[in-house]
Amino acid sequence: MSEEALVLRQDKDGIARLTLNRPAARNALSRPMIAALQAEFDRIAADPSIGVVILAGNGPAFCAGHDLKEMRGADYGERYAEDLFEACARLMQRIVSLPQPVIARVHGIATAAGAQLVASADLAIATDDARFATPGVNIGLFCSTPMVALSRNISHKHALQMLLTGDLIDAPTALRFGLINEHVSGEQLDVAVEALAVKIASKSRHTLAVGKAAYYRQAELPLDEAYAYAKGVMVHNLQARDAREGIDAFIDKRHPTWCHG
Repeated sequence: MSEEALVLRQDKDGIARLTLNRPAARNALSRPMIAALQAEFDRIAADPSIGVVILAGNGPAFCAGHDLKEMRGADYGERYAEDLFEACARLMQRIVSLPQPVIARVHGIATAAGAQLVASADLAIATDDARFATPGVNIGLFCSTPMVALSRNISHKHALQMLLTGDLIDAPTALRFGLINEHVSGEQLDVAVEALAVKIASKSRHTLAVGKAAYYRQAELPLDEAYAYAKGVMVHNLQARDAREGIDAFIDKRHPTWCHG
């Protein structure tokens, strides 16, 4: 893709790296940016060669949320807003429904819909100086759609603290809240993200897809229904070639050879 592309993609060894590419706008999610990111995720979902996705941002920030200048330019119209937030909701749901695990590589700020991207990703590693916020309350526009991802990712009281105050939280606080998995120095960010991606990419892609889908599905069910659902997933998963290969390899004390099926 050209340097002017809103989202850059680079594939290597089963890992797709998607980079938001509006550095001057702190990678604000304009409608074209959302559409470009949606298109890349849709392509990745259908690409059996990809086992893991890294989501990153160019420039000084990961993502500053929605493009407020675009909103003002559209005169805050209801039709524009309906289309914008519907597209954003579809994008966040695509990340969750994607067969491949998604790792957010966070630096600078991740605010509003940027924090929503982090919360929607399956895993997140940030720099020590990264900052997170859902600051809509400060400008009279409550972060209601980011709230959906946030409230499913961290505890209610932590989510409401972010939503009601609009304050920036630092990386250690984001780790304590459960919004990120770890924070590292800026120099170690790519090393840490790549190491995690490589480890996950070494697993059976079929098993990863089964497990990710099952995790999000069972999390929304009552306990008895969750166990009934998970039992069915286990029974079906056991019939997969990779499950049988993995068990045989464990018993035979050798490394498994995945067929990803």
